[in-house]
Formats: sequence, structure tokens, C-alpha cells
Amino acid sequence: MAKSRLKSLKDTEKTSFRKSFSALIYIPRFFKEIWKTNKKRFILSAFCRLVGAILPVAILWVGKIIIDEIILQANADITDFNRLWTYVAIEFGLVVLSDLVSRAISLTDSLLGDAYSIDSSVGIIKKTNQIDISLLEDSEFYDKLERARTQTAGRVGLISNALGEVQSLISIATLVAGLIYFEPYLIILLVLSIIPSFINEIWFSQQQYSLARGWTAERRELDYLRFIGANNQTAKEIKLFGLTDFIVDRFKNLSDEYYQLNKKLAVKRSALGFLFNVLGTLSYYGAYIFIIYRVVSGVITLGELTFLSGSFNRLTRNLQDFFSKFTRITESSLYLKDYFEFLDISIEPKHNEDQPLPEKIITGFEFRDVHFSYPDSDKEILKGVSFKISAGEKMAFVGQNGAGKTTLTKLLLRFYEPTSGEILLDGININRFKRDDYQEFFGVIFQDFFRYEFTVRENIAIGDIDELYNQEKIENAAELSLAKDVISELKKGYDQQLGKRFSKGQELSGGQWQKVALARAYMKDAEVMILDEPTSALDARAESDVFKRFIGLTKGKTSIIISHRFSTVRQADRILVLEDGKVLEIGTHEILMSNQALYAQLFQLQAEGYQ
Repeated sequence: MAKSRLKSLKDTEKTSFRKSFSALIYIPRFFKEIWKTNKKRFILSAFCRLVGAILPVAILWVGKIIIDEIILQANADITDFNRLWTYVAIEFGLVVLSDLVSRAISLTDSLLGDAYSIDSSVGIIKKTNQIDISLLEDSEFYDKLERARTQTAGRVGLISNALGEVQSLISIATLVAGLIYFEPYLIILLVLSIIPSFINEIWFSQQQYSLARGWTAERRELDYLRFIGANNQTAKEIKLFGLTDFIVDRFKNLSDEYYQLNKKLAVKRSALGFLFNVLGTLSYYGAYIFIIYRVVSGVITLGELTFLSGSFNRLTRNLQDFFSKFTRITESSLYLKDYFEFLDISIEPKHNEDQPLPEKIITGFEFRDVHFSYPDSDKEILKGVSFKISAGEKMAFVGQNGAGKTTLTKLLLRFYEPTSGEILLDGININRFKRDDYQEFFGVIFQDFFRYEFTVRENIAIGDIDELYNQEKIENAAELSLAKDVISELKKGYDQQLGKRFSKGQELSGGQWQKVALARAYMKDAEVMILDEPTSALDARAESDVFKRFIGLTKGKTSIIISHRFSTVRQADRILVLEDGKVLEIGTHEILMSNQALYAQLFQLQAEGYQ
């Protein structure tokens, strides 16, 4: 297994210099997003950086003047030090101002970063909501989503690095001007000390990105193993089945592989970085010796020595910082590319959605010769399914596991589209309706409903979130779903936090969660109700009560029920029996029992279990 993973990494596409630099085209767009986040704060940060870029050379220049003034007064035996103290006061003021500007930059960068982090995360959430479920269930696409979602910290750091580069450029330009004015030959030594280190950092940044990108799926697996290995939802089975060693070994083997590859890269990077840093240090001391020689020769003054040595030292550090930030920017730009590519995914309607949605269903739904296979699968789940659901009819879907019952509802809800055939609403293909408006027609509770670790009130209001503060409606939904009795036992009632993830949260049993989830369906006065195994965790009496209320409350509304319990199914107006993706039989309970086919056999088997 280890060899196969390592081989797959070797086969991963490497990131070239061209790709690294081409990713920089996303920087202007990145700055536009920051500008939109907070214009005033962005301008303040830019102004502070401009001032901060000029201050270093100003401080060095004043320092040079102070040294020259001290020597002049000492040689001339002058006792009036007012001008000297004025220069010292100016330098002190500049140093204080430099510290103030530095802190202002850190503050504005931090606040801008936090604000942008919020905006970018909101953008990812909204974009994810626009994307088809079929894409979200594709592993390669999910890797793209994962890269966009998890690189928030890198994008925030990019703000500081990118703005810092502009500041460094201005500072470098002023320091270079000072060096050229006195000793232009020092620039050659400066270039020799910096360029090799820069190339080294760029190359290793590319390798780091290639490694991280190539291991996106494996890192998702590591996150998953961390989750199931230390989580209250899985703790019982982990303990009962003795899975700890299995999970630990799997996690350790996979993480060790990544660690070894990362270690190899890090060691090479550090070793070469050290060698190039020695070269830089030699260049600096070469320049320092050259400056001392010029002073001893009487070509420049002691004040100019102070200025030049300070300028060269600061310029070396500024250039190293500039190139270091540049490599981080090119690396971050590659992740920025992933982020913008995700946001730029085209979400164009596959059909001409020009039909207005009917206010009331007149005739109902019709499936015409519907075939369906999940993406990247050759297996047909539905094979030429045709039937009608009349307006106001309560229809039940029955069949053994894998027969295609839930798939029918997913197609009806437009989570997926048929491979062939069509689904009609009042004689019009449902693809002609605007998707968001069409889905508002439905109130749905799935068997695998999500347990939101919110308050009870919020969990129920999810069915119609605009009614979050409509207490009367929430309480009515809770009563209809039998959740009211559950809530009455909770310490904080409707304000009780559910789940154990957050402080003072309370966990519910499976049946209690199911009642809360059912309440969501009653929050929405939907034209069509779909209940997919909504009572699997309830006892027989509670299930009977739930469905009696459901039948009464959905009178005149179109409803679809999926259940394995035939005591529930028999209450439907008609029952559709699926087998191997095909409609085997359809009719009332009485008709299907008289057919003595699959439905009757399953009903009798279940009935015998209760005797």
C-alpha cells in the first residue's frame, strides 16, 4: 500500500516556474476583493506602509548627520550642542513614529485579514449551495472544494505579504538610491548575496505546493480518521469492536508517508538555504571591509560609514525579506488559483428555465420512461420507470433495499437529472421551471436527515428558516411531530442546545431526533410532502400517531411516503412497488394484496413477524 501511494505521488504533476509565476495574475483580483472588504482600512494600511518604507532611510540619514556633527564639533572645539540635540530629538521622533506605524500596519493587516476571511468563507458556502449535488458527490471535485475551503489562513497571510512587498520595494528603492549616491559598486555584492537564495526558495515553494496538492485526498482521509477516532458519535462502536488499533495504524501509516516526503523536502530546503545564507554573509562582510577601507583612505566620512554599513545591512535584510515574501506570495498564489477556480465554476442552467411555476398543482406529476445511472457508474438504478402521481394523491414507494425508491425522490427534487426520459409537472418538463422556485414546492424529511447542533428552536425552524422567531408556528410543528413531549423534558425547552459539540448541549436519542426533524416538515406549508423513512427510529405506537396526523394534515396535498413498515404504507391512496429499478406493480393496498405478487409476499412476511 505504501509503495502504491508513493508511486502515485511521483506521478503527480509537478509545478513549474511558469505555473508559479502565471498564478500571480490572480493577485490584482485578490486586491479587488480586499478593497471591497473594507476600503478605508485598505487605504489606511497602504498609507502606513508608504510612511514605513521611507522611515528607515530617514533614520539612517539622520544618524549619519549626528555622527558627522559630533566629529565636527569635537574637532572645532564647539560647546554649543543645540543643533546636535535637535538632530537627536528628530531621530528619536522618527524611531517612535516608526514603531507606531509598524503597530498600525500589524493592526490593519490583522483586521483586514479577519474581515476577508469571513467574506471568502461566505463566498465558498454560497458557491457550494449553487453546485449540483452530483458534483459534490464526485471525489475529484470534492478535492477542489477542500483546497478552496482549507486555505483560508494562507489567503489571509497573503494580504500582509502582498502589501508588505509594496512597502519593501519603496524602502529598497530609497536605500539603493543612497548606496548609488556614495558607493554604486556595493550593489553588485548585494545582488550576488541575494539571487541564489531567492531561486532556491522559489523552487522549494513549488515542490511544497506539488506535494500538498498531490496529497489532497490523503489529507482528507487523515482528517476523517482523526474524526472517527476521537468522536462521541463513533466512540461506542470503536470501543465495542476494538477498532482503536486499526484506526491508529491506518492513520500512522498514512501520516508517516506524508511526513517522510515532507521531511525529505524540508531537509533539502534547510541545507541549501544554509549554504546560500553563508554566501550572503560573505558578501555582506566583503562590502563591510570595502566600506572600512574607503573610510581609512579618507574617501568617505565616519558618518557616511555609519550610513553605508547601516544601509547595506538593512538593504540586505529588506531584499531577503522581499524575496522570501515573494516566494510565499507565489506559493499562496497557487492556492489562490484553487480558490478562484472554485468560485469561477460555471453554474449555467442546463435547460431553458422559462416556465412560471403553477400556484397550485392541477394534474400532478408524471414519470415517462425514466432511466438513471449515477455519474461515473455503468449500473442503471432506474430502468424505464413510468407512472403518474395525481394532484392531492398520497403515494407510497415500496421495494427492497436498492430498488430505487429514494432515487425517484432525488430525481423528482432535481438533485439529479434522468439519464433519459423525462419528469413532468402538469404536463411540463420540470427542467423548464427555475430550480430554486421549483424546490420551494417541496417539504422533505430524509431518512439520513442532518442533526444540526443548534438549539431546538433553530432545528425545527430549519424547515422554514424565515419563521425562526414565530414561536407559535414552531410550537405547532413540534406538537404535530410529537416533538413537544421531548422538548418539555429539556431544561431550557426550545432554547436548549442540542448535541455534545458545544457547551451545555444535550444529546437526544435517535427517536427524539427524528421527532424534531419531522417538525421541520410541518414548518413549511409545501405543496408536496415527501417522507423518506421518516419514522424508522420510532416505536410502533409513535409511528402510528405520526402517520395518522400526517394523513389528516396533508389532506388535499400531494404526498410521497417511503417506508418499510406496511402498517404505514397501506394508508396511502396508491402504492408503487419497485424491483430492480423497474415498476413491478402499482395500485391500492387491496388490489396489490389480491395480486399475490411481491407486495403481498412482503406484507405477509412482515405480518408473520408480529404474530
